[in-house]
Amino acid sequence: MSRWFSPAETPEDTRIRVFLMPHAGSGAAAYRGWSRLLPAEIGAQALTLPGRQSRRAEPLPVEWESLLDDLHRAVLATLDDERPYAFFGHCIGAMLAYRLAVRLEADGDPPPSLLGMSGWSPKGFFRAPAGHEKLSMDEFGGLFKDLGAFPEELWSDPDMLDLVMPPVIADFRIAVQYEDDDAVVECPLVSYAGQSDPLLVEPDAMTAWAGRSRRYLGHQEYPGGHFYVGEHAAAVMSDFSRRLMRVTEDR
Repeated sequence: MSRWFSPAETPEDTRIRVFLMPHAGSGAAAYRGWSRLLPAEIGAQALTLPGRQSRRAEPLPVEWESLLDDLHRAVLATLDDERPYAFFGHCIGAMLAYRLAVRLEADGDPPPSLLGMSGWSPKGFFRAPAGHEKLSMDEFGGLFKDLGAFPEELWSDPDMLDLVMPPVIADFRIAVQYEDDDAVVECPLVSYAGQSDPLLVEPDAMTAWAGRSRRYLGHQEYPGGHFYVGEHAAAVMSDFSRRLMRVTEDR
């Protein structure tokens, strides 16, 4: 199961672990350098789903429930009994982190001590256009081009597009299978977003999180769009780690 997270383990002297879950199409590389933004007592492990980066030889995921089942098993295989842990996810990473927390609590597994939800909301988020199943790679590119996820030169390089776009499209098709059920988690939850994120199509979309945790800790916004985290990673992790240490201080 170690192929799911990088690094496969965190140093034994870290008191807390945080699993970082990336946006659509990406993997652990999306969080390169983030471990340096955390206090020494928090160790970070970043997720890479099948079919990209170090797992490019594996088939891309095609079914939401199967992916969630596999990731659930991978998380359980990685946990230990001694240290609390948290999830931080951006975009589809937030979706996966939230549903994992729901699954873990429902199954009686050790739950996360904190959820960090970034750039995604179960209500008021971008909805797939009609006929999305028939979109070509170029048409998919048009949906994502203005979000700032990729450098501008990528869009004029067919070879790079052939490499980068399939995981993006696969994750998009996974995400549209998600059906919200208003599930509430017991663990604390804090949310983050860019002030001008075009995927948050309802102005109050992120307020939906207030009703999804019995220990909701509030919402933080930063200048920028959907990928605001690229510029504000240090500020986001400072806030998140401060909250994480506070909720785990008795353990």
